[in-house]
Amino acid sequence: MFLTISTTGTPERPATDLGFLLHKHPERAQAFSTSHGTAHVLYPEATAERCTAALLLEVDPVALVRRGKGKGRGGAPDAALAQYVNDRPYAASSLLAVALAQVFKTALHGVCKALPERAAEPLPLRIEVPVLPARGGAELVRELFGPLGWTTVDAEPVALDAEFPEWGDSRYVRLVLESEKLRLADALNQLYVLLPVLDDAKHYWVAPDEVDKLLRAGDGWLASHPRRELITTRYLSRRRSLAREASERLELVRLAEADGLDVEDVDNAVDETSDTEQRPVPLAEHRRTAILAALRSAGAARVLDLGCGQGQLVQALLKDARFTEIVGVDVSVRALTVAARRLRLDRLGERQAARVKLVQGSLTYTDKRLGGYDAAVLSEVIEHLDLPRLPALEYAVFGSARPRTVVVTTPNVEYNVRWESLPAGHVRHGDHRFEWTRAEFREWAEGVAGQYGYGVEFAPVGADDPEVGAPTQMAVFTRAGAGAGAGTGDDETKREDRA
Repeated sequence: MFLTISTTGTPERPATDLGFLLHKHPERAQAFSTSHGTAHVLYPEATAERCTAALLLEVDPVALVRRGKGKGRGGAPDAALAQYVNDRPYAASSLLAVALAQVFKTALHGVCKALPERAAEPLPLRIEVPVLPARGGAELVRELFGPLGWTTVDAEPVALDAEFPEWGDSRYVRLVLESEKLRLADALNQLYVLLPVLDDAKHYWVAPDEVDKLLRAGDGWLASHPRRELITTRYLSRRRSLAREASERLELVRLAEADGLDVEDVDNAVDETSDTEQRPVPLAEHRRTAILAALRSAGAARVLDLGCGQGQLVQALLKDARFTEIVGVDVSVRALTVAARRLRLDRLGERQAARVKLVQGSLTYTDKRLGGYDAAVLSEVIEHLDLPRLPALEYAVFGSARPRTVVVTTPNVEYNVRWESLPAGHVRHGDHRFEWTRAEFREWAEGVAGQYGYGVEFAPVGADDPEVGAPTQMAVFTRAGAGAGAGTGDDETKREDRA
């Protein structure tokens, strides 16, 4: 994995000043240990007229797999070979971006005590990346770098095999950037953000602090970039909640820049005017509101959140005193740990702590702990199961646990065409095994209701598009003969455990 940064100079302002700006001496070859290999900095040429700094990252594929705990790069869990045979050692990616930030950290912040005036002014720059993944092609590369002050953005497709031109081009390009208008820090920050964006994959888990990293690196250019939404979505690994947060904060920056205000001034103005058009309600919030309304309408007091994840819905239920017992269930111990932190279980008062419980369990197996509850919620859960395993979940919930009310939400695949950042034919999340149309969801729900003695009603969640429907579809199942407020613990209402 290779990247070069070149500049030109004069006897009065020698090109070797690049060594001061990068804090790496041109006469020394240096090596730095990174999480997944070794980064080398060397200078193939260093004269007053022209100076080139090269960053060479040697990636250890075995260390990459070990640190990723065997997950590999975004592939299926059983794709063991792909963990070791891939493009990571050769193609610029988030690995190179992280090495860039680690090795050139001071330069990335625009700091140079020896030559502060040189760090603050534009330089004649030429940057070359021999192999750059370009998911979106050379045209997307130009769209991303073109508005950022580069006079030359040359993205030359790399042939699959030079000896067989009829095979066509690969998904990689050779990138050359040239400009005399940019500071070195500006160029490095752009690379730090856009290398993983073009690769459209990251080698590490994207946590909420990545939003702050993105805004710091994008300061001065990202807020007004015409492809801002694509950049934020890909940089944050398509985590919609983080991308939404980044987009909202960047919009405040853009408004501030346009009006000559501080960002805080714009933020306060939005809060005071309560302008919901500038700050749209997130879809996840729409879902929680719809679920809570359905539970209240059903008169539920004791509620199961099946597949509770990190506890957002449990937290919302806990705020309403009418829900006297709340149980969050998830197969992931890690998710339950995060949920416990979110709920601050160790700090709750005795009365509040008695209302909530988190338990580990699989939803495809019957569990006697889940019997006798008023309601159960499966919010954005069923689409994470392989279709052959769905009947097991149906029996475990509707046949064994048999709550009086079951609320199910799932994505409406017809609405996906309205997500500009979602490529055609892709599901909304890499872990989704399927996404249903409204007709498919209705057919499934009515089949389950008929099999297990429930009635079912449907409702859209989110903006209901006249052509493709709402982004989320919801079904509310009510057990036949169980009116609102009826108990669920009577023996005659329970089925025998067929397990």
